[in-house]
Amino acid sequence: MRIRKLMLAVLVFAASLLAVGVVYAQQETPNTPTDNEVNEIAKKLYCPVCPNTPLDVCETQACQDWRALIKQQLAEGWTEEEILNYFVVQYGERVLAEPQRRGFTSLVWVLPVTAAALGAVVVWQVVKSWQAARLPVQNDLMEIPDIDPEVRARVEQELRALEEEL
Repeated sequence: MRIRKLMLAVLVFAASLLAVGVVYAQQETPNTPTDNEVNEIAKKLYCPVCPNTPLDVCETQACQDWRALIKQQLAEGWTEEEILNYFVVQYGERVLAEPQRRGFTSLVWVLPVTAAALGAVVVWQVVKSWQAARLPVQNDLMEIPDIDPEVRARVEQELRALEEEL
């Protein structure tokens, strides 16, 4: 009887180890990157086929292959920068969602800020000159002494005609 209980205990213990092994085998290993990790890098790249479509949302076969390649590279221990540089070397900078901030492409970052600052200075100068040039508004034609009497009479006649029409 005692041997049967001992055998039953060993059998239950072995079965529980087998169940734990099956569960552990189904979990991802620590070196397997998740889809979120792949998409963090994929959203920084554009699809090679579809114009202006980020790699993380495109469903073409090429994008699926690229995401699989990114997953493989992450599993091999590549860093994000190494992966992005790999794609730039293979396909050019056009695959990057955000241009690199060096060399000629740094103008993409500098020019908008410079143009906005320059525009603000120009607007400020124009408004300042308008304020300096503003003269008091004169409502009555009679107060303007340099108008020829014939022109004044003609303007007044036309104004009266307009008032009568309204």
